[in-house]
This record gives sequence, C-alpha cells and structure tokens, in this order.
Amino acid sequence: MVRLLPVVAVALALACGGALAARLDLDAVNQAQFSDSEPKDVDPMLVKAQILLDRARFSPGLIDGRLSDNFAKAVAAFQAANGLPSDGKLTRETWDQLAATSAEPVLVTYEVKAKDVRGPFTRRIPARMERMAHLRRLGYRSARERLAERFHVSEQLLRILNPGSGFTKAGKALVVPDVGRAPPPAAIASVEVDKASRQVRALDPSGKPLAVYPASIGSEEKPAPSGAAEVRRVVHDPTYRYDPKFAFKGVRTKRPFTIAKGPNNPVGSVWIDLSIESYGIHGSPDPGKIGTTYSHGCIRLTNWDAEDLAAMVKPGTKVEFKDETAQDGQAQ
Repeated sequence: MVRLLPVVAVALALACGGALAARLDLDAVNQAQFSDSEPKDVDPMLVKAQILLDRARFSPGLIDGRLSDNFAKAVAAFQAANGLPSDGKLTRETWDQLAATSAEPVLVTYEVKAKDVRGPFTRRIPARMERMAHLRRLGYRSARERLAERFHVSEQLLRILNPGSGFTKAGKALVVPDVGRAPPPAAIASVEVDKASRQVRALDPSGKPLAVYPASIGSEEKPAPSGAAEVRRVVHDPTYRYDPKFAFKGVRTKRPFTIAKGPNNPVGSVWIDLSIESYGIHGSPDPGKIGTTYSHGCIRLTNWDAEDLAAMVKPGTKVEFKDETAQDGQAQ
C-alpha cells in the first residue's frame, strides 16, 4: 500500500453550471462523515461511499462523487444484502454498515510509474466502427485515461483530486481511490442478468449476490436474449468482428471487418462468451455510459467490472436472463 500524503485543498469551478465543488482532497474524503443534506454536486461523502461500495463489489460503476441511478442501485443492492430497507437512499444506518466493511483509507497516494505514461496511446479514435478497423490498436487515448480506468474513477474527479497535474510524468504522486477488492470467490454458482434493473449479479449456490455490477443490456434494435445460457470461454484483450447480418444502426458497410484489440475496442478489455451465438458479457470503452444507455444486444460492463466477473466464471457457469417489463434510457 502506498503511503498517505496530505494534499492542498481545492475548490474548483466545475463545467456543469459553474458551481463550486466541495473541498475535495485526501483528508476531506477519508474523514468524510454522514450528512442528511442531499449533495448537489461532487461531494466527499459520495466519493467515500462509492469507493466503499466498489470495494465490497456492489459496484457504482464510474466513481465520480455524484448522485446517480447507478449509485442508488448499488446502495439498494448493498442494503438488500445487509437486511436494510432497500430504497437506494444513503441513510445513516446504511452509511454505518458500509463504513464498517473496511477500515482502510479510501483515498491514497500512488506514484506514477513509467509504464503508466509511456504508451503507446491511440490519441484519435473514430466514432464510426468501420473506421476503427483501420487502427492497429484501440489503446487508451492518454495516460490520464489509463490511470482513471485503473482506479475506477472519472477523469474529471481525477483532475479535481490532483490540481495542476498533467498526468504525464513518472514519479509524481497522485491522489487516487484505493479500489483494491478482496480476491474474487474461487467459483460462483451462476450469473444473473437483470434487464429491468440493468444489473449483473454473481450468485452463490443459495442465490446470495457475491457481486453486483451496473450494466447496459440490449436495445430495441438488438434485444438481449431471454432464458438460460452458460459461459463457453473467457477471452482477454479480444478483437471485435463485425458481421453485416447484425445491421447495426450507423454502420454503412455491407462487408465484415475486424477491430483490433485494446481497452477502447467496442467490447473493451475482456469478452465472456455465452452459449447463445454472438452474445457475450464484455467490457466497454466508455464507462460513464454503463447503465444509462442501451447496447447492441450484449451485456456491457465497465472494463474493471467485466474483468472482475471474468475471474469468477468458468466454462459451464450458468447465466440466467431475467426479463424486464419496461425499458428507459437512450439507445447506444
């Protein structure tokens, strides 16, 4: 564990509405206590709660210090697992139980390594998939993006926690979330894909959730499947092969193509192949959209949550799709 260092407090004007952020530094977040007042912007209490949820595998998705649907769903899942009313609201009782899950500081300092800033980076990634196929690798766009993903944090919050940093120099100390989760269970009984709540759950034999992740699950254009499936294999650092029969909106070519490996590949850093042809659980190049947009039929998680789940499953692990009654959101 890297040693803790104090950092200078900062109040930065945020782009959204020009509002001032609450004091956000290592001490403010590590020492944050529960407050009944509803945070209106990036807040130390929310940063701390999100990191604790992430550690406990009730993933809030991207750690950004803001109230969101993904955060409320993670809180509700934690509440249900701990015998509390599962309304998704961060109550004092919920806070106390969440704080009791870990005594370690939630923010620590990390010394930037040469490999973090060395690259190679893919600074320009086309929006259209067929143009992505011309790239040799779909790598991170910058060292800041790589560091943000490593610590499950939004790039904006990473900047706020490290004012003045260019994220380009090895040896520099950065303030980052300590998102070290306990080793994953050696095996799980099954995976549940809940279309209504837009969550994926890893379950033990009794049906108790061992991990809960926000997910983007299917769309009207290409719905997610129903019923039961099983894991066939796990592929790390996958390529992406587009078949014209998918007929995705926005893809104009009628020819198949392959997109190279990399964390910004359309299926991210890992592909969990399912027994239903062309369907899988996979990562994402855009963690901020997980749970708020649709997918092209598959089940999309943040790269770090997909990698966490991939460490728990094996060929033959059962996957059950829970059908939904309604969807909301924006097709993606």
